This record gives sequence, structure tokens and C-alpha cells, in this order.
Amino acid sequence: MNPRLDQPLRLGTRRSKLAMSQSGHVAEAVRAVTGRPVELVEITTYGDVSREHLAQIGGTGVFVTALREALLRGEVDFAVHSLKDLPTAQPDDLVIAAMPQREDARDALVARDGLTFEQLPDGARIGTGSPRRTAQLNHLALALGKRIETVPIRGNVDTRIGFVRNGELDAVVLAAAGLNRIGRGDEATDLLSVDSVLPAPGQGALAVECLASDAGLIAALGELDDPYTRAAVTAERSLLAALEAGCSAPVGAFADLLADGQIVNEMRLRGVVGTLDGSTLVQLSTTGPVPQSYDEAMALGRELADEMLAKGAAGLMGERSL
Repeated sequence: MNPRLDQPLRLGTRRSKLAMSQSGHVAEAVRAVTGRPVELVEITTYGDVSREHLAQIGGTGVFVTALREALLRGEVDFAVHSLKDLPTAQPDDLVIAAMPQREDARDALVARDGLTFEQLPDGARIGTGSPRRTAQLNHLALALGKRIETVPIRGNVDTRIGFVRNGELDAVVLAAAGLNRIGRGDEATDLLSVDSVLPAPGQGALAVECLASDAGLIAALGELDDPYTRAAVTAERSLLAALEAGCSAPVGAFADLLADGQIVNEMRLRGVVGTLDGSTLVQLSTTGPVPQSYDEAMALGRELADEMLAKGAAGLMGERSL
């Protein structure tokens, strides 16, 4: 059955300002490739209403399950997720039809008085709800010969930055992509290099998901897919899965493309696991040809995970308490 071209496609999205903004960008792109109107359907997830810290409620899937249930019930036609929130195991009846071109994957510091991370005073209080950031920020501070105090926080961008504006914290760390998507990238006082702080697997990327049985919609959404983003994120998530870690574990991963002139010919995958106090990190990388298939990207991630486990990564991930 061919849907009428004037019949709106229903896009399921979380209600936050950031989620609405990134879903709005996807909606515009889908309108352009399908010629059909797209309406946003706001859905509240468990992660949105729970006041617990992500490390305590498990992290994995808390922002995703309600959207997926709405898809399976036929209440929406497709959904947009932040890829770093997505569990690594993919349900058989759903498919990620597109991973659009990735935004900036780095972490951003928003600090008082325009300070960079290096300029923060000894003992600075930094807000983050992420064990991954906690481990690497503490490690970076130790490398700079100072101590920081990481303070667990939750909430939307306004809430988090508000802790700095009202003097409660010296700084907070957020995803640069999120700030950029809501037009607030200029509020970052420092962008943390991936050489110092590896992002979460999939950070800065979006997943556009629909029913595996909807071949027509899969083909249309596929127009938005960026193959390089898909290869990089697949390798990062494969590493996470092979470490048997969820998105609340202190695991960072980043795959970037290495070019010889104009020709992209290799992909470098870096991974890190660390103790929360930053005293011990296992950080390794591997470089290989740009994966040409899902299986090749998965193999790259598994290979690096095996090396990290051989170096003692599993023991570091056991340190989950905040």
C-alpha cells in the first residue's frame, strides 16, 4: 500500500529541548527526501523523569525504551535517538535506517570566567553525570599536576550550565554536539581534545530507527545515511559491546578517518577504560583499512577490546560506584 504523499510521517522524539532540536533537523531532511510532511510526536522516557544518576539506573536504554515501544505499537513511524544512548544489542524487529553525518564528537567545558581546563584552579569543582568523563578528567588533572572534584549532576543543558552561572560549580562538561545543536556552542570555554578525553562511543551521532518490515521507509531514510559515520560509530559500539559495558561504564571510544591527501584510506579506533579517580587508565588504539561492511567495522572494535581486556580493562570497569 502506498501512503498518500500528504499523509504526515510521525517522528518519535524525547521532549527535551536538545532532543526536539535534533529531531527537528532530521524531520527537515526527511521532508526533503520524501516530499511528505513530518510531525514530531513527543514521548517521555524513563531517563527523562527519573531523578537518579544514570550510573545508578543502569544508563543503557533508559532514554530509548519508550520510543521503541511507540514504534512497535505503531504510534510513530520512525524515531530519532542520540546514538550514545542506544544499547549495543539491536532488536530484530527494528532497524537503524540512517546515521546522518556526525556532529562534533568532543566534550565541551563550560567554566566560570571563561576558563579553559588547564586554567581551572586546584580543587576546582566540575559537574558531570558520566563515569567516563569522571575517570578521564581526573586523569587529565593529575597529568597537569592538580586535583579536581567531580560532582555528579543530572538535568538539561540549562540546568547544568546554571550550576556554573550561580557559582555552585566551577565548570560542567557537556557534549559539544548538544550545545551546537541548540545554538549554544559559543558558551563552551574549552573543547577537550580527543587526545586527552575520548568521547562516549557514538557521541555526536544520531540514529534514525524504524520497523524492519517497512522497506519503503527504510529506503527513504537511507538517503540520510553517512557511510563514514556509520563505520566509525559501529566500530566504537562494537568495542563497547565486546567489553560487555553499558553506556554508564567508564569507557571512551573514538574512530576517526585518516586521509592520504584527498583519499580516506584508513580508520583509527581509540579506546579507554579508567578508574574513576583517574589513577589508572588502559588506553589503546588500532588502525586498519576503512571498514567496507558492518562485519569489518565490528571486527575492528572487537580486536581493540580484546587487546584492552588483555591489559586489564575488565578490572577497571568493575569500579562502578560514584
